[in-house]
Amino acid sequence: MPRPIHAFIHLDALTHNLARARRAASGAKVWAVVKANAYGHGLARVFSALRSADGFALLDLAEAETLRTLGWGGPILLLEGCFGADDLARCERLNLWHTVHDAAQINWLAARSKPRAHRVFAKLNTGMNRLGFAPEQYRAAWQRLAQLPAVGDVGHMTHFAHADVEGGDARARALFEQTVDGLPGERSLCNSAALLRHGEGATALGDWMRPGIMLYGGSPTGLQPDARAWGLRPAMSLCTRIIGVQQLPAGAVVGYGETFRTERAMRVGVAAVGYADGYPRHAPSGTPIVVDGVRTRIVGRVSMDMVGVDLDPVRAAGRAGDVGSPVLCWGRHGGAELPVDEVAEAAGTLGYELMCALAPRVPVQVA
Repeated sequence: MPRPIHAFIHLDALTHNLARARRAASGAKVWAVVKANAYGHGLARVFSALRSADGFALLDLAEAETLRTLGWGGPILLLEGCFGADDLARCERLNLWHTVHDAAQINWLAARSKPRAHRVFAKLNTGMNRLGFAPEQYRAAWQRLAQLPAVGDVGHMTHFAHADVEGGDARARALFEQTVDGLPGERSLCNSAALLRHGEGATALGDWMRPGIMLYGGSPTGLQPDARAWGLRPAMSLCTRIIGVQQLPAGAVVGYGETFRTERAMRVGVAAVGYADGYPRHAPSGTPIVVDGVRTRIVGRVSMDMVGVDLDPVRAAGRAGDVGSPVLCWGRHGGAELPVDEVAEAAGTLGYELMCALAPRVPVQVA
């Protein structure tokens, strides 16, 4: 039989989370952000659950091509824009919208002759200092774009550096409003964190919202209680089974490097999941995991294909905890739920990383 590990993608959760984003958007249009292969969930897998969005936003031209092949005829936005002048021909063929954040991208558009073929968002740097025109350069860049024969509508975009902190985007919002004041064009400011924090007031900030991580049931702040508090449901579950059991005396070590030593005689299971599957290698002993529906902890260092699990709480709860017992690494399965953000927090990272790191060797089923 095959190795007993599977990921499950829950389409009902994706549909629910998109509806939650729409409620928060309160009439504004919604880009469903599906970059990074839909945050590791699989673009083709999630498409049917997210196709009621007003548009899709991503990074890669190949992913845009996939959406068109799947039958999507609506707007698609390239969040980082074009990476070379040759990309513009594919944008025209696929009818893509794209972000413009650098003078080089304007120069490429200036060399195109097809009239009004490109709908673009000019990006303003409001403090993230990744991509975007500086505030003192923005109006001139926007006006140049608006005058190009190949460019149709020119909107306005920014990305908040502190949207995951209460009130943290106030300065960026003020800078944006001051910079674009009086210029026509649709606006797009809010990612998942900003959309959820501002709620119905988010519509005052823009015409297009850009929910990403919230669509997949993850917390945009990285704080694990938030996803549930906002009514989001996990869209990915990683499940495996116990493949071996050790009855160990007090003082025995578990795993590489002797990082865990038993405090007492204890029963340790070996779960068939490791960093080659996308489980975080840096997850320490004590990271939560669920066996037979009972919350317990991993023990010892995560290896490539396996991790140790404390089975004593499972036995104490009256469950078997034997070889073949089901293991939930994150997500939901069989009535149990373990938020991906809680696992990520224990490992010192974010749920985003765990979702995106799901390895190709893990079989995926749509649930």
